[in-house]
Amino acid sequence: MKTQMSTEKGNINPAFNEGDEPNIKYTVKKKELGLELKGKAEFSKGQNDYNPYLNREVEHPTTNFETFIHLLKGSLGTGILAMSNAFNDSGYVTGIIGTIIIGVLCTYCIHQLISAEYELCKRKKVASLNYVGVTEAALLEGPKCLHKFSKMSVYVVNLFLVVYQLGTCCVYVVFVASNIKRITDLYTDDATDVRLIMVFLLIPLIFLNWIKNLKFLAPFSTFANAITLISFGFILYFIFEKPFVIEDKQAFGKIQNFPLFFGTVLFALEAIGVILPLENEMKTPKAFASKFGVLNNAMVIIVVLYVGMGLFGYLRYGSDVMGSITLNLPTNDIKAQAVQGMLAFAIFISHGLACYVAIDIIWNEHLSKKVTKSKQFWEYVTRTLLVFFTFLLAIAIPNLELFISLFGALCLSALGLAFPALIQTCVYWNTTEGFSKAIMVTKNAIIFILATVGLISGTYTSIKEIVHTFF
Repeated sequence: MKTQMSTEKGNINPAFNEGDEPNIKYTVKKKELGLELKGKAEFSKGQNDYNPYLNREVEHPTTNFETFIHLLKGSLGTGILAMSNAFNDSGYVTGIIGTIIIGVLCTYCIHQLISAEYELCKRKKVASLNYVGVTEAALLEGPKCLHKFSKMSVYVVNLFLVVYQLGTCCVYVVFVASNIKRITDLYTDDATDVRLIMVFLLIPLIFLNWIKNLKFLAPFSTFANAITLISFGFILYFIFEKPFVIEDKQAFGKIQNFPLFFGTVLFALEAIGVILPLENEMKTPKAFASKFGVLNNAMVIIVVLYVGMGLFGYLRYGSDVMGSITLNLPTNDIKAQAVQGMLAFAIFISHGLACYVAIDIIWNEHLSKKVTKSKQFWEYVTRTLLVFFTFLLAIAIPNLELFISLFGALCLSALGLAFPALIQTCVYWNTTEGFSKAIMVTKNAIIFILATVGLISGTYTSIKEIVHTFF
């Protein structure tokens, strides 16, 4: 019997010759650059009904409810606090309609990604794939002209993921410093420069990101999640404590500000980086993307919360609303100060989690393979430099709303919309024909074009505003 297995980056393709014994079993535990296998794949000669869900071996599988909570946590952060500012850019009518449309589009594209992963896992007879692996494998399944870009896609997707995660870290630095400033200004004679606060945050952030095992951050994260929910309750209290005045609020914003709205909503809504890991770790992964499954239920709640926070926050504070609604809370109210302090702590802890993904990609998947001596030392250097980079960018442009809009438009237009549309087209390119294929290609082409327009216009508008504001 002759068994052949290729384990090049992002490509595991077992091939068996005639005469192989049936029910050959293999286990792959190695995480490659573009593809991650979990569990044991079992199949017989001529078997075409391989089910990835039945072949996943997860050490601690999550229930539907646990996955639902994780998805909510991944989507409810600094983004929801910026929604009122997004409605200021769009107007409350455009904001409501636009947020719902973008939410539906994001959910649909996540479904595309999940179904593409499942189909590719069946074809490749592997238990699971990560985002990079799905993209690389999909391009190899699509039109021949795209095959040559499969290897490049590994670096492109990783680049967008790294930029997004580091951008999120920049948002966190600005958010934490801005909220601490609101508190310290009450107890000092002179207003504190927000950049000075960032300087004081640098060393603690470096030490935080030296923690390699996320298990040590788990208790802090649990506490942070609890105080985040409590803080949201207080924010809603301040929003609804007085009657709303609608007369001076705009229903429809200026068209030139819509790219800022688009980028902010994408940043707030999308948790594309955690989608496949969450689905891969489920006890019943089929329930993730079902009609009334985890994804749809979570996204309905998320969109409702985002519309509510954006609408009522804008109706309360109008054009005075800031990049984070916490900065609009009453200055001398002790409850407002508590909210700002609690959220600053919660987001500070989250910096380590956000930067972890970038560190994993840059160090574990790239640099560590090139370093032969003093690996631990150079890993700490890499972690320090990444934190320092986010610090420098935040201190150069300490503007929360422009950061959020920039990284939302730049990264999530691609990761959340364009790439899933391209992936689905490639995966089913050779298995659909006629009218069905025309509909699929047309639909995904429209999504891809909309995402590209959003990426270009949102990035351009955000950069233009940054240059106008700071330079």
